[in-house]
Amino acid sequence: MTEVTNDLTWAEFERIDLRVGTIVAAEVFKEAKKPAIKMSIDFGDGLGIKKSSAQITHHYDPETLIGKQVAAVVNFPKKQIGPIMSECLVTGFTQADGSIILAIPDKLASNGSRLA
Repeated sequence: MTEVTNDLTWAEFERIDLRVGTIVAAEVFKEAKKPAIKMSIDFGDGLGIKKSSAQITHHYDPETLIGKQVAAVVNFPKKQIGPIMSECLVTGFTQADGSIILAIPDKLASNGSRLA
């Protein structure tokens, strides 16, 4: 079990811009070094559609992701991942076997809603 530390300040936490968005496109990321899915996520009028990739192939297929809402950090610097520029970090929880399950809202949320 990973130890939890309490050294993050409230001001630091507030800098993390975690928003909900709806996956509008998803496909296998063939060029990735590790199995991954690349996605286009709609964060609403204010933020628009952002691209990302995630190593979530153990639990998800691209076609089952379309229409699913996810929580993502939208204020990290963009990062080149193979041929795509990742514009947000999709969040998830690491399981005992190393696989990832997505962090998703349990009810429909407005795209672009910020984690409070």
